[in-house]
Amino acid sequence: MDPILLGEILAVGLFASIVFILMLGYPVAFTLPGVAVLFAVLGWSLGVFDLNYFNSLPLRYWGILTNDVLIAVPLFVVMGVLLERSKIAEDLLTTMGQLFGPVRGGLGISAIIVATLLAASTGIVGATVVTMGLISLPSMLAAGYDKRMASGLICASGTLGQIIPPSTVLVVLAVVLQSAYSQAQMAKGNFQPETLSVGDLFAGAFLPGLLLAGLYILWVGGRAFFLPHTAPALVLDAAQKASLPRRVVIALVPPLLLIVAVLGSIIAGVATPTESASVGAVGALVLMLVRMLSEWYSRSLSPERVERFNFWFWIALLALLAIVDLVAGALGLLTLAVVLLVGLLAWVLLLRGTRAQCIRSLSETGTSSLVITGMVFVIFFGASVFSVVFSRLGGENLVHEFLNAMPGGADGALFVVMAIIFVLGFFLDPFEIIFIVVTLAAPVLLKMDVDPVWLAILIGINLQTSYLTPPFGFSLFYLRGVAPPEVTTGDIYRGIVPFVAIQVVCIFVVWYFPALATWLPKMLYG
Repeated sequence: MDPILLGEILAVGLFASIVFILMLGYPVAFTLPGVAVLFAVLGWSLGVFDLNYFNSLPLRYWGILTNDVLIAVPLFVVMGVLLERSKIAEDLLTTMGQLFGPVRGGLGISAIIVATLLAASTGIVGATVVTMGLISLPSMLAAGYDKRMASGLICASGTLGQIIPPSTVLVVLAVVLQSAYSQAQMAKGNFQPETLSVGDLFAGAFLPGLLLAGLYILWVGGRAFFLPHTAPALVLDAAQKASLPRRVVIALVPPLLLIVAVLGSIIAGVATPTESASVGAVGALVLMLVRMLSEWYSRSLSPERVERFNFWFWIALLALLAIVDLVAGALGLLTLAVVLLVGLLAWVLLLRGTRAQCIRSLSETGTSSLVITGMVFVIFFGASVFSVVFSRLGGENLVHEFLNAMPGGADGALFVVMAIIFVLGFFLDPFEIIFIVVTLAAPVLLKMDVDPVWLAILIGINLQTSYLTPPFGFSLFYLRGVAPPEVTTGDIYRGIVPFVAIQVVCIFVVWYFPALATWLPKMLYG
């Protein structure tokens, strides 16, 4: 048999075997390199693969370990875990639910707004879905909401953290597409290609992420208008109405400050997107310490006095930040954040009860960030082995020929890739799809002059559906674990159907209006 044809057959077998084994539930970090090595040995025995190709792996690994972009991954994880420990999400959900609750569909709309704010400040899907499932779902059910709509909107809005920056999926996509874009440009004779940064993807995802959240709100509002019994209004007592303005300030200011710290430091040019992750981590630590101190004082003071103190604290802090910004600018704000952090840490160390809680939270944060960061790097290493074997067996040329043969040129090829990603999303998680499909298809699509930012945002929205589509949608499992018994698994599965359809609609809107993804990066970075 022709060696080229035999190599391509093995490449197809390698791809199919990895997808099948991952569907059986084996971890991607070991499936990618393990199956790739087996096919490499098989190819070597058949004379179509040279084992010396593995000599390039040390350089690939060194490139991964020295990649500055990946520093953002553990820092964003730290930021998200700290916010989860500080219970800011719980305050947001309760307060915003009471703010919008008196309107039909208001509880659902408030859940989407809170999820959007959490997505822009934490980006951790599991924590958001579980928190909303524990707090918002019982409130909506008690108010008479339809079980399917309530569970569906919690699952869907909880996944917004995968497209609204800062997002670890966008960080990993940026790393993969950086290499693919450089290869595509050099293959076209451009040996000084433009760079693709995390900041480009963060800016590009901002408007599509808000668009998706807006479409969710339109759906909930429209259903509440035409089917009022599925989303009735919430009735508040006089005491709740009287204290609501103060609680809105206390609940909204912390996450908004963090969003401004992360995204504002990028826009102001004070920090790169990678450095902004450290700004977010410091800001999240400050917010967690403030929350701990507030809880400590609530043991000896009445809830009303603690609430009043928190209200004036955040008002005073906002005024102080405004003055510092006018006098010293963004660098002054960063200096103030560090001073606050040091001062709060010193205060916590003086309070014995709060000190133990602080140490426990920091320990849990360090463990979580270490596990997630280690997982990401191990997957990168495994993906490098897969990439070497697949490309040297001729799979890269096969993918190139396959996509080039699609009718419609670049649009046809992109449609096929997006369809494959959508179908694989039923069985695989976003990182697995990125390292298997995107690494293979992106270089070919970019050679066809597909805009890299636009491509990344389309893929990001598409990957988000993998959290919702059964049988392996992670958001469905998260909610199932905390939902009350009256909400069945069938209710959850049927509830996400309209929201998956909305995500598909959002993909086509961004497809036909690329400026939604490309306008803001051009405005910010030229």
